[in-house]
Amino acid sequence: MNRDALTEIFDLYAPALYKYAFRLCPSAVRADQIVGAVFTRLSDEFSVGLGPRANLRPHLFEIAHRLVMDEIHYSSRVKKLDSVDLWRNEGPVAGLSARDRKLIEIVLRAIRNELTEDQRHVLILRFIEDFSVKETALILGKSVSNVKVIQNRAITTLRRALDYKVVETRDISFLIRSMAHA
Repeated sequence: MNRDALTEIFDLYAPALYKYAFRLCPSAVRADQIVGAVFTRLSDEFSVGLGPRANLRPHLFEIAHRLVMDEIHYSSRVKKLDSVDLWRNEGPVAGLSARDRKLIEIVLRAIRNELTEDQRHVLILRFIEDFSVKETALILGKSVSNVKVIQNRAITTLRRALDYKVVETRDISFLIRSMAHA
């Protein structure tokens, strides 16, 4: 419960948690509230001698994931995930070719309309937040093999949307990251 350590943890992880929550929530205010709730829960865990001894980042995202899912499923004030913008700044991405911008539009449409909620979460955690398959499984409360299946199905769906113009997973990963950093 060292105050300086908690401040350092907050400064290190809050921006990434905010981006994650903001991609999935309808407002900046709600995303900020979720980040606050994550650190409140972490502080509560530490105060009773619980909390992670290692792998703090996945633990924080696991808490954030649960809060986001609660927000999506139980709040009557929030839109369903499939109607929320996953990437807020989806305008043309500087430095990308017209072909890549077109591919990004196709992928974004497929993400919104054709992927399941689990598939969206896996893509965000794996390709944008750069979590490993094992960490993603921990955050989502799923088995590693289940996360692999979900990821493969999501990528297959995106390839189909692209009419197999992009064959490599790394190309789809590049497109997803480009959308997120637009």
